Amino acid sequence: QVQLVESGGGLVQTGGSLRLSCAASRGSFSEFAMAWFRQAPGSEREFVAAIGWNGASTTYRDSVKGRFTISRDNTKNTMALQMNNLKPEDTAVYYCNADQLPIRGSSRYTPSANWGPGTQVTVSS
Repeated sequence: QVQLVESGGGLVQTGGSLRLSCAASRGSFSEFAMAWFRQAPGSEREFVAAIGWNGASTTYRDSVKGRFTISRDNTKNTMALQMNNLKPEDTAVYYCNADQLPIRGSSRYTPSANWGPGTQVTVSS
């Protein structure tokens, strides 16, 4: 099973940028689509963006389209989320996750029980 660790969170002002990273160890990272989710206080965890197993496809939630970019480097077993023009409503703990099944595109992503510990993103107004 892939082990996941997120990093890169922090405090930023509205309109600022952050770049989150997800490092994977063990397992077969390059065979699985990956995704970012987030959870704000008092809210359920929600999908943010996904990237297919080979990086050829991406999917975003509507509220982050044009502001966030997901990417991966299968040679380094890492995934990133570049977040620009951040808004207070982006404040949440961000988690990376591996797809349930291997060799799938982003549009068929199904979250697995494999979660990292998360990284806090706080956007001040």
